[in-house]
Formats: sequence, C-alpha cells, structure tokens
Amino acid sequence: MNEDYTDINAKTIDKWVEGGWEWGIPISHEEYENAKRGQWDMLLSPIKPVPKSWFLPFLKNSKFLDVKILGLASGGGQQMPIFAGLGAIATVFDYSDKQLESEKMVSLREGYHIDIVKGDMTKRLPFLDQAFDIIFHPVSNCYVEDVFHVWNECFRVLKHGGILLAGMDNGVNFLFDDVEKQPLVLTNKLPYNPLKDEALLNKLAERDDGIQFSHTLEEQIGGQLKAGFILTDLYEDKDKGSILAEYISQYIVTRAVKP
Repeated sequence: MNEDYTDINAKTIDKWVEGGWEWGIPISHEEYENAKRGQWDMLLSPIKPVPKSWFLPFLKNSKFLDVKILGLASGGGQQMPIFAGLGAIATVFDYSDKQLESEKMVSLREGYHIDIVKGDMTKRLPFLDQAFDIIFHPVSNCYVEDVFHVWNECFRVLKHGGILLAGMDNGVNFLFDDVEKQPLVLTNKLPYNPLKDEALLNKLAERDDGIQFSHTLEEQIGGQLKAGFILTDLYEDKDKGSILAEYISQYIVTRAVKP
C-alpha cells in the first residue's frame, strides 16, 4: 500500500458524505435556531445524547460563552455549529474535505466564526499546549491505528481542568463482516488491524470501507489514564436498528478531566 491509510480514509469519508452518510448531513437552520434557544443535544455516539452535566463547569446559563472547544475529527456541520451558536470559541479539526466544507457552509449560512483546520490526528496536532477547555471527539479513532498518540495529544492541548469527551467503538462490530444480516456469523479475530492482515485489507477495499481498526479497553480507557486523564463518568451505546445492537452495546462514551 503506497498511500497513507489516513489519506485513504479521508477520501473514503468524502465519498460517504457525497452519498448521504448520516454523520455528514449538516444541521438545518431551524436546528441551529432551536439550539440558540436552548433546545439542543450533542451526540458522541449513535443514539444517546451527552448529559448536559458533562459539560459543567463550562456550560453556564445554557451557554458556552468564551469557552474554547476543539471538535476533534468532528467535521460535518452537526455538533460544532451548536457549540458556536451557544457562544463557544470553536475550532474543528478533520481530515475530510467534504466534512470541512459542511462546517464552512453552515458557518457562512448562520453568520458565526469557526476556525476550520484540516489535519491528520495521527500526527502532532497543530495547536499550542493548553489551548482548549473542552475536546469533543465523536466515534472516529476506529480510523486510527495508534490511539495512545491521540490521547497524549488531547492531554497536551487541553488546559488544566479541561474536559475530554470521547465516543469510541468497543470492538464488537469488528467481529462480524455484516452486523445487519441474520444469522450473525462470527468471522474475524480481534484485534482487527488490516495493516497487519492483507485479507482484511482487501475485504475493506472491496466494500469501500476505508481502513478501520478495533481497539481494546486497555487502549481506549487505559490509554486516557496513561496520558494523565482522570475518568469521571461513562456510558454505553448502540447502533440504530442494528441486529447486533439487539444483543450487545457497541460503543462506550467517556468523560475525562485533565487535572
């Protein structure tokens, strides 16, 4: 494979967005206005909204006034417009051109400022130490082989007392080639790493699924702890309408604080 896997993933997500991918559809003007009136929810995973209490102490009187928020791999015009509409100093970081185009479109439509940064989160993030109060990181590190690097960079760019809110795939989805078809057939071993298994790499290429990775709880939660975070809360979530979701949770969402 001559091309970097992250470049392949960025192009894959661009295609998904063009095809109407759920996580690439920007919020409407009405949704933006509702958010400004206090009617909003945030998703880090498919179904369950993030508890409002998780944003404390930075959410005051239903506003994020002057709070510096980084949307890490959070392009698409879904979450960041809400933060910006509620007064946050917002920065979105993503590697998909289409997802960033959506961010620009919504910001121009609604008339707010947001810093839009294209970048690869497998590299050093292009931000100063202690630059942000909150990092909002929806399910996306399944497209990254080394999540320890991601957690270390999150710790570096967060201020002391800052909050990392992260959604993660727990690995269960990777056990099956098709989680929407019955009977469910266990086909893959974990860890799922196509960079170390040519058969998996070819399978993903045939399905136009980019290059994805499973990660253990040692990597996901243990990685945050090793980076220096204090875990304060978590919950589990499932896919919408998935056959597998009838049996088991597929995602975990965490709140962690930099002391």
